[in-house]
Amino acid sequence: MKPDPSKGSSAMTFPKPFYRWRPHPWHGLDVGDDPPKVVNAYIEITPFDVVKYEVDKTTGYTRVDRPQRTSSQPPALYGFIPRTFSGVRVGALMPAADGGDADPLDICVLSERPINRSEVIVSAKVVGGLEVIDGGEADDKIIAVLESDHLWANVEDVAELPEILVERLRHYFSTYKLVEGKGATIEVRGSYDHEHAQAVIAAAIEDYEEHFGGG
Repeated sequence: MKPDPSKGSSAMTFPKPFYRWRPHPWHGLDVGDDPPKVVNAYIEITPFDVVKYEVDKTTGYTRVDRPQRTSSQPPALYGFIPRTFSGVRVGALMPAADGGDADPLDICVLSERPINRSEVIVSAKVVGGLEVIDGGEADDKIIAVLESDHLWANVEDVAELPEILVERLRHYFSTYKLVEGKGATIEVRGSYDHEHAQAVIAAAIEDYEEHFGGG
């Protein structure tokens, strides 16, 4: 940073955009440079976590949601796309659901190299998604690859991924909310391609702008 001569030797100029305080991960970060093809993903959980963390929607800090009951671990980085909202438009893209779940859009990001810390932002290329219904509401899980990844960066569609990876994602989301003595509230109906995933993201961006306002 360079001093600003007009304001004395102690004044500093800052690059733009510059945040004096840490922005809220959901509302203060950009959705990405080339949405809905390439988006930012704010990572809440890594493949090494057996505790489910999530961003507190009021404060923006990471909260412990619950220890995982099952032995399965997330098969990919897991978080959400900033400035998205699963509302009316997202719900309309999943006719079997009663509507969107009123949360930011979830995203899983595949990376060859282990990334073992959360609360990071990654640039993710969208390749598909899972059609998930949770408690009757649309709870899409977008599937993406790390944009700069040496192994996965050339993948364009979920059909190009090894089937075992998609199977692990389906299994994880089918079981990660299991509670003893209660039936499953989540239904993983299948996967969809990159074109539908991009349509879901575009809808979620519009839902966000309508619900929270643009800017």
